[in-house]
Amino acid sequence: MTNVQTFGLSREEALEMAKDALDGVLSVDIDNGFPIPAPAYTGGFPVEVSPKVAFAIELRKARADRPQKEVAAAAGMSYQQYQRLENPRKTNPTLETLWRLQKVFGRPFLAL
Repeated sequence: MTNVQTFGLSREEALEMAKDALDGVLSVDIDNGFPIPAPAYTGGFPVEVSPKVAFAIELRKARADRPQKEVAAAAGMSYQQYQRLENPRKTNPTLETLWRLQKVFGRPFLAL
């Protein structure tokens, strides 16, 4: 992961800025096809990524080495539709899409 620095005038502002920075770095890494490391907490304050970034990462991990075209066909969608799902800036899966992906991968992508 790239070194990123940010700050805030308060703890809340600093955490919000850190979330924005982390979302940005992970989105760029996904766009460039870089591997996303597992989270590593070493102290301080944990920062959660946005749901769109988290979904794109989980979908990419579930796909592993399978081609996107293969997964798209198995889910009954176009290649372009599937590509958007792995793009954190464009992903916005419907419940129907989540259901289809759960069938393809044999695991849930939404836990309430």
